[in-house]
Amino acid sequence: MDQYETEKGQAAAAVVHLPALQVRRLELINSRWLAAAAFLAAALWLYAPVIVKLLRDWWNIPDYSHGFIIFPFACALIWNRRRQFAREPLAPSIAGLLIAVASLALLVIGTLGAELFVRRVSLLAFAAGAVVFLFGWRHLRMLLFPFLLIALTIPIPAIIITRLTLSLQLSASSMAESLLWLLGIPVLREGNVLVLPNATLQVAEACSGIRSMTALVTLALIVARFSASNWRPRMLIIAAAIPIAVIVNGLRVTAAAIGARWFGAAAVEGAVHEALGWVMFLVAFAMMAAIARICGTSVTREANAS
Repeated sequence: MDQYETEKGQAAAAVVHLPALQVRRLELINSRWLAAAAFLAAALWLYAPVIVKLLRDWWNIPDYSHGFIIFPFACALIWNRRRQFAREPLAPSIAGLLIAVASLALLVIGTLGAELFVRRVSLLAFAAGAVVFLFGWRHLRMLLFPFLLIALTIPIPAIIITRLTLSLQLSASSMAESLLWLLGIPVLREGNVLVLPNATLQVAEACSGIRSMTALVTLALIVARFSASNWRPRMLIIAAAIPIAVIVNGLRVTAAAIGARWFGAAAVEGAVHEALGWVMFLVAFAMMAAIARICGTSVTREANAS
């Protein structure tokens, strides 16, 4: 009888204790999200000029107009993982607070030095630090791919773009010169200028291929993430984006030179020039899809062989 009373008392205590644990857990979760809201409010207040300028650059710089597509896509990925994010055990780390403080230091340095790139990287680092501080490293790992996509929408510093653009211009014009000679079309190349018998074409900065390269690298990340489960084919798909962009841009300049040779330089300007760019981008995407398919087939064969 005494044993029965003891067990009954323990069960009653457990029933009373259970709601208390649930209330405490709810209070902990609510305080965590309140802290997250505080971090978000601080970020919006401190980084408002940076965010506004970034949106203007997406609108005004064609090379980064894909930001209006990539950012909502990254947010959709984060929203899609919300249940998995909530189920993951909390393991907040003080290292996240140190990252956030270091990010604010970068913000000050970038503001004093009038360096937009540093301030924008600081914003992304501040968000990563907040996730680590409030939730843990495993939660940041879950958000790593969306964060990486957002990072690719940040414009590269002008000094780096200038060097890349010049190299790409020379590569495209050199490739076009070789292909034109193979096709029997006489051409003289002077730097990034192609001199044809009836027209002169200049591979300008807008035709350097930097725009398609930026978009293709971003697209390669998405294709690699959803078409391959192994890290090796993913890395191969991503690495192939740059040479594909260079080759396709060389083909684009060659096609423009052929059109100028037969129909005059005016025939490859305006709408025709833009249409040619879209066609070549589709060719680049087809090449990337082919590489992804080949990688997927090879991985399947290796899995079947083992």
